[in-house]
Amino acid sequence: MESNRAIQQGYMTVGEVAKKMNTTVRTLQYYDRENLLIPSAESEGGRRLYSNKDIVQLHQIQSMKYLGFSLSDIKNRLSVLDNPEEVASALSDQADSIRARIAALDESLQAVEALKLEVLQMQSVDLKKYADIIVNLQMGNEHYGLIKHFDDDMLDHLRDRFDRKSGQGLLDTLNRLWREAVELQKLGIPPESEEGLALAEAWWNMVTEFTGGDMSLLPQIANFTEHMDSADEVHELDIVAINSYIEPALAGYFAKLGYNPFEGVEL
Repeated sequence: MESNRAIQQGYMTVGEVAKKMNTTVRTLQYYDRENLLIPSAESEGGRRLYSNKDIVQLHQIQSMKYLGFSLSDIKNRLSVLDNPEEVASALSDQADSIRARIAALDESLQAVEALKLEVLQMQSVDLKKYADIIVNLQMGNEHYGLIKHFDDDMLDHLRDRFDRKSGQGLLDTLNRLWREAVELQKLGIPPESEEGLALAEAWWNMVTEFTGGDMSLLPQIANFTEHMDSADEVHELDIVAINSYIEPALAGYFAKLGYNPFEGVEL
């Protein structure tokens, strides 16, 4: 570290840097002790002096600290900043981190707004349903709002039977089968065809997984489908058209099995 008899032009004291960068002297002294930001020079009297390069590096530290990085992570990520390429690379990394932070905040904002709307529509305080809606928002379930149409027995069943991972797997299966139905419709393949019956079998297996074989839950599944058809939530797929294909496919599949599990079930 070079030693200066006086504060040369281009150098700043710790107090000046603290004021300029909206931080505290104590914080800068801590960064110095932790070898996170070591001043570039020292006066003859022992005052720690900061250069413009130190200011840029402090900005790096402040940005990454705001983005939630630990001091040890920041120390490993700091660039030398000795040439334009290193400065540009450091700024590019910061920009990527900021964009990721913005995306995460935007997602959180959308979740808060969505939950607010559901709370107002429910017109009652139901913290268990609020929690279920939050979990489904985090999973990316576009039909999180339909949870409010399930009664407590159905919701208790879902909580007991599915964790986040298995619930996500069920949602993935649902979306895959929807898209298969769309593709079969586009190709003009009738629901009673071999392909349509295979889709119906996969669909029924999914329903069986969902219910765990408890046929008493079928009325709520039918109710769920009804609300899905008339849901205000926008979905990229035409759910009404999809159900108009799946229903006759299921009827054909049940006819092939020789029984209808919905018979005797009050919907």
